[in-house]
Amino acid sequence: MRWLVGWSSAAAGSRAAGRARSGQRNVHPVGARLLWADPDPLWIVGDWRPDEVRILQPDPDTRLAVLGRCGADDEQLRAGLFTARGGALRHLTAWPGSYTTVVRIGRRITVTGDLAGARPVFHTPWNGGTAYATSALPLADLVESQLDVSHLAALLACPDAPEALGDDTPYAGVRRVPPGHALILRDGTREIQGYEPTASLVVAAPQADAARAVDGVRDALVEAVRTRLAAPRHAPEAEPQDPGPVPGLGPADRRARTARGPSFGVGADLSGGSASSTIALLAAGLPGVPGTPLGHGTSAGERLLAVTFNDLAADGGPAGAAELERARSLAENPRLHHVVVAAGEEALPYAGLDSGPLTDEPGPSLVLAERHRLRLASGSTDHLLGLGARQVLDAHPARLADLLMDRQRRRLLKPVAALARADGPSGHSLSVPFTVYRAARRLARTSYREGVQDVAGRLLERRFDDWATDPGGAAAASRNGAVGASLAALAWCRPGPAARWLTGEALAEVSVRLQSAAEGRGPGDRPGQWRARAALTRYAADHRVLEQAAEVRGQRLHAPFLDNQVVRACRALPEALRVQPGARASILRAVLAGAGIRDLPEGWGAQSQATQVAAVRAGLRASADDLTDLFEAPLLADAGLVEARVVREALTASARGEVLPLDGLAELVATELWLRRLLARRGSCWTGSSAASPRRAVAGGVVPRPAL
Repeated sequence: MRWLVGWSSAAAGSRAAGRARSGQRNVHPVGARLLWADPDPLWIVGDWRPDEVRILQPDPDTRLAVLGRCGADDEQLRAGLFTARGGALRHLTAWPGSYTTVVRIGRRITVTGDLAGARPVFHTPWNGGTAYATSALPLADLVESQLDVSHLAALLACPDAPEALGDDTPYAGVRRVPPGHALILRDGTREIQGYEPTASLVVAAPQADAARAVDGVRDALVEAVRTRLAAPRHAPEAEPQDPGPVPGLGPADRRARTARGPSFGVGADLSGGSASSTIALLAAGLPGVPGTPLGHGTSAGERLLAVTFNDLAADGGPAGAAELERARSLAENPRLHHVVVAAGEEALPYAGLDSGPLTDEPGPSLVLAERHRLRLASGSTDHLLGLGARQVLDAHPARLADLLMDRQRRRLLKPVAALARADGPSGHSLSVPFTVYRAARRLARTSYREGVQDVAGRLLERRFDDWATDPGGAAAASRNGAVGASLAALAWCRPGPAARWLTGEALAEVSVRLQSAAEGRGPGDRPGQWRARAALTRYAADHRVLEQAAEVRGQRLHAPFLDNQVVRACRALPEALRVQPGARASILRAVLAGAGIRDLPEGWGAQSQATQVAAVRAGLRASADDLTDLFEAPLLADAGLVEARVVREALTASARGEVLPLDGLAELVATELWLRRLLARRGSCWTGSSAASPRRAVAGGVVPRPAL
């Protein structure tokens, strides 16, 4: 795990400042590298590459640190630092790539997060000042934080509702800077400031500007990929291995490759849908000559390594076979070297749960970590992914209400008709358009306060099955997957899939959080914009969990769709374009066409959800006994969040094939795993202080078993 950490001390000359500096003098992170020293030091921890750490210091009192993959040159960094002197922060976030910036001007420190939330910033009061980091766990170690069980309850009950989660973390007293905001510290005091205009102040792009908005997405994606290709390549510690001309890898070969580590060079995924193949084709086509990404660190003729994950243990049916065939067609590109990773039961979801690193926080990706680790070990030292495209390009169903608020009723015809087709030739298919329209109109007329209060009341009453339905017949329509999911999403916020298994006490506590949020000021966004931003934040947080849990030493994972510039370009897409069926595939086709790539195989852009669901169900069946044992005496039950018997029954029923919320079960299992790894952890991230004594991490008392 890689992270940066620092602090801002109290004002000079005060007694608090003297005591603080006395307590801070010998405190430093274990295995850290100091970027700048007192009175407000900054460290980095982990295997940072040389090109991922850039320091600009025009004078002794002014410094800029850029950590991560950033496409700005030195002149752009100087211009960004100059604007930051006057308080303008957006320039620091406008460069291509994925990075964190820290600006120190005198005693004022500014730390910027990103728009998606994939590179978060955390802070906590300490020694009269404020400590900050890009990881919450070191700060919890530093201040001997206790576990915040209330936050875990909210994370399970309403994982994508900012109203329930707030800026909390699983550690009491450690706060998260919201996406699109910066942390500003002056003499130890802190301020959270947004650097992005709010959606309510941004005029929605008219339909006539749709082509220009798509061009903006193309330019942003091209620059994001180019930034990764332009960086110097870094070989892993193990001997670099040429993948060779083999067409596929069996389990034994893949395990040998895992032991060697990732291949030297640039790679990408071809499995995973249209987004991952778009990134792979852009990366292969941009340099101009196969194997020479801008001439940095590669030998002539080396091709981009394209990986397809073929799940042999989960029968994906015709959809899985079609996806594999499309990947093979795309891999005929002479710039690509195609490798098919054939995986068995050891790569199913829920496999390998008995081992794994402790992540910053729990997330559903923990149950997929071993699966992704085995897949990524067949990739390259710099591996490009298409993750995040669905969240930044697709229209959240609540955006239908935004169209009604803009008086664009005719724009609802195509998406509603598509939902009716997804419902199938059933008796109630004809009622689907009116049902969806009525739900969208109701959301458009519901205030933020009323919507959040309604959710709080439903949690207390444990009403989940009739969510977002009405007595007029919507309940019947909502039993269908596509229509039901869309109806449930047509609300200001809603319970998560794991909420139905929480205890009444846990739901009551989350309900209080929601009631408090409803009494406050509204978000200022329209419901569709608000829900889309919240969904992206939740996905980015889980992607960060995946990066930590599936980390392969020497490898860097790149998700260009989560870059600031790409997120901004996607937000400029008109609502009416987003809600059209097949909008994401259409936009990505235009992106590739603008880059000169037009020959795509038949069926490109088709949805691939069926194969993922089949893999999850196969993993549940294969790991049913282990999961039941996991919940024989769960820590979640000790915390009062679940009843062990209820969860065991749900896991058994799901393994038998009964229809249950698979995402909810994954969240329960992941949270239980995370708690157990936190309890088993020893040591601390810090040394040189009493808080860093060789006790259990996070002050040893963060999760005492009797009082959890």
